[in-house]
Amino acid sequence: MNIRILLILFTIAIAMPASAGNGGDDVKNIQGTWTIASAEIGGSPFPPLAAKIITLKLDDGKYVVNAENADKGTYTIDPTAKPKALDIIGTEGPNAGKRFPCIYELSGDTLKVCYQLGEGPRPAEFKSPAGTQIFLVTYQRKVK
Repeated sequence: MNIRILLILFTIAIAMPASAGNGGDDVKNIQGTWTIASAEIGGSPFPPLAAKIITLKLDDGKYVVNAENADKGTYTIDPTAKPKALDIIGTEGPNAGKRFPCIYELSGDTLKVCYQLGEGPRPAEFKSPAGTQIFLVTYQRKVK
């Protein structure tokens, strides 16, 4: 086998985890503007009025929560992790300098995210137990 073929196979092998199955699609499909369909934090329902005014925009590794009361930062996803992993790092606004380990599930126009807002580890399941700072949100894609 010549060097050129080995390089091509090596390049394909490196690229496969990022694009395998639905994983590669997640990088593209997670982008968009999302509104809260339901949410709870620490086992308690999130205030419905607050949920109605919050939007999340994900675009090319950057996020913005509510353009007027800007919370901005970066995000990365690992669609190969089980459950799928999402890391959020605030760069501007109330979460500047903070890192939030999360898990996510993307199905069509529904995005479920479970955020660890406290000092604990990344959530292992989509639950928001009482007494924790785990924020479980189901978003719906905002249609223009």
